[in-house]
Amino acid sequence: MFGKKTLEQLVAELRNDKQVTYWHEIPEEEAKTASMPTEIDSKIIHALKQRKIDNLYTHQKSAYTSVMRGENVVAVTPTASGKTLCYNLPVLQKHMNNPSSRALYIFPTKALAQDQKAELNEIIDEMEVEMNSYTYDGDTPASIRQVVRKAGHVVITNPDMLHAAILPHHTKWISLFENLETVVVDELHTYRGVFGSHVANVIRRLKRICAYYGSKPTFICTSATIANPKELSSELIGEHVQLIDNNGAPKGKKNFVFYNPPIVHKQLNIRKNSTKVVNEIASKFLKEKIQTIVFARSRVRVEIILSHLQELVKHEINKQSIRGYRGGYLPKQRREIERSLRSGDTIGVVSTNALELGVDIGQLQVCVMNGYPGSIASSWQQAGRAGRRQDESLVIMVATSSPLDQYLFQHPEFFFGGSPETARINKNNLIILVDHLKCAAYELPFKRGETFDGHEVEEILEYLTEERVLYENNQRWYWMNAAFPAHNISLRSAAQENVVIIDQSVREKHVVIGEMDTFSAMTLLHDEAIYLHEGTQYQVEYLDWDEKKAFVREVDVEYFTDANLAVNLKVLEIDKKRPMGNHEIQYGDVMVTAMATIFKKIKLETFDNIGSGPIHLPEQELHSNGIAVTFAEEVFEGKNDDHVEQVLMGLAHVLQHVSCVHVMCDQKDLHAVPEVKAIHSQRPTVFLYDRYPGGIGLSECLFDQIEEILQDALAYVSKCPCSDGCPSCVGIGGSDAGQQVKKWVVNLLNESVGGKNSGMLN
Repeated sequence: MFGKKTLEQLVAELRNDKQVTYWHEIPEEEAKTASMPTEIDSKIIHALKQRKIDNLYTHQKSAYTSVMRGENVVAVTPTASGKTLCYNLPVLQKHMNNPSSRALYIFPTKALAQDQKAELNEIIDEMEVEMNSYTYDGDTPASIRQVVRKAGHVVITNPDMLHAAILPHHTKWISLFENLETVVVDELHTYRGVFGSHVANVIRRLKRICAYYGSKPTFICTSATIANPKELSSELIGEHVQLIDNNGAPKGKKNFVFYNPPIVHKQLNIRKNSTKVVNEIASKFLKEKIQTIVFARSRVRVEIILSHLQELVKHEINKQSIRGYRGGYLPKQRREIERSLRSGDTIGVVSTNALELGVDIGQLQVCVMNGYPGSIASSWQQAGRAGRRQDESLVIMVATSSPLDQYLFQHPEFFFGGSPETARINKNNLIILVDHLKCAAYELPFKRGETFDGHEVEEILEYLTEERVLYENNQRWYWMNAAFPAHNISLRSAAQENVVIIDQSVREKHVVIGEMDTFSAMTLLHDEAIYLHEGTQYQVEYLDWDEKKAFVREVDVEYFTDANLAVNLKVLEIDKKRPMGNHEIQYGDVMVTAMATIFKKIKLETFDNIGSGPIHLPEQELHSNGIAVTFAEEVFEGKNDDHVEQVLMGLAHVLQHVSCVHVMCDQKDLHAVPEVKAIHSQRPTVFLYDRYPGGIGLSECLFDQIEEILQDALAYVSKCPCSDGCPSCVGIGGSDAGQQVKKWVVNLLNESVGGKNSGMLN
């Protein structure tokens, strides 16, 4: 018999669970509304009334008023707060004022674009006006593309299509660019790091083409909660932006719970596998037919959780009512899953962050996260999937044993005390800028004296002329190649040369399934590596390094691979430095040489090492920015190099994880390298550097925040319950032959922040 327990009863049971380390309750809130602006067309009013919308939320009214005044805006409100109307309403009204006006909507994913198109078209149908909205992406059939170019009042696309298909062929889009009044940039917080730096340059190119055709669009951005939405949106579009954050949407009561699995190995502070705990928790709600979403960090993990959950609940409910959702599913299948969630036919869904963005999946009551998603903004996006209307909801974040998760669970105030994360981009990164100047020169020749959205670029244009990429004639620079450059430039990578991944599973039919920057390819695409693509496992049969091609074949194995990278770092120039306690912090240009050495095979279920092998690849160089935390030599007086290396490795381990939280980046964006005797200073040093050519601004941000980062790292290691160091704090288990790595790391950090207990151990 179903329905034995309600959500309230299960929440009450959870409150008594001793593994709950923190319980955060968000009270319900009434809606704050404002009257509909008087000038809004009666047909729009009629369509909104059909959708039971008589008034606007305060943030929707503010956004509408600002946009109609010609101001650029960024609307920052929680998930499911009606942000869509912040841009749809002014776009619809502008069309009623001027039927030839055009709008361009930019979404980070195709699924989101499809979802928003459906919603906009429903309103247009109810208005009964001649207004066409189309998506223009890789799935748009060739037969429809011409219609979109000529007749699309609203063109919905993604940054990649804008970069490679629309801007290079702007002469086919004259009616769009001549009449473009509004550009919508949705899910702004996803445009950070390398991707955001690229997109900012794509927008520079878009504005340049608009100016050529005589239009100057207003930008409307929407974002999840980050610390600097105004700064990020202003940097992204290169103009002043008005912040709209007076959220008027109602909220149901939300319980946000931190759940730390029990310790199963006390000395090493290793906890019960988070995936097993997630399965146990989610199955309790699913058995009672309470709609639940589970988020996992990888596609493989989604499939593992899905199969286990279906097995756990098969006696209580139909296992087909629990679905997976991730990249690799066909668009038609994803739409069907979204519909079944809205209708309630699907009770549970296990997803990657593909469902984190604003696709409408109706009202779910419970959200379970397998580990910290990597940023606080992502966590709140995922949490917003539960209780999208006004009922009570429950969000449970289950910690893994990773240092990042354990650090966060020790510092719930860091998570709940607002958003400390700052999204960063560096649109003037030389490698990225040069790539987009090539694209811009192909699109329209540069005149002498012309800037690139205010940025001086003549020196670069002259350099490209010397390199015979451009030629100058009559005070103008022209592209001189037959091929257009956008095809060879990926918005996801700063490296110019990528490795192409070729699937040869089907005989006589080799298919290109992806590409990867060379630095990542060394550790992810070496011979025998297991490469994951759209949920499918592939084994790399051969990596042709000279031709930059990786040949892969589909496999089904119970392990993944992890490669070791031997890294050497050379300081080229120190731009800034300052004392830090008894030590010093420096920031500047670095040259990193890296070599992949060996790889390990790690069992999916248990994470046991089940084999290894060598990697034969040439050394790679990377020119980037980094910081150096340097220590006085006397700190380690009398200690051998092995000991010093172990301590610096422990410190590098904790600094990398704490730094990633502070600068809102993925762990792969920032690398830490310990050196017993750094070449530039001859002193023990820990380096942290941006893992992208030219840097993307992360290290400079670390330099500015280093005292706070060291303070947090000290608190984290000190509070870790292990006695001598563990994989969660300093990355090293046990006392490591009596070398007491943990105590040394604590003392080093204490000295760095000017602590009192800075006497070194003997």
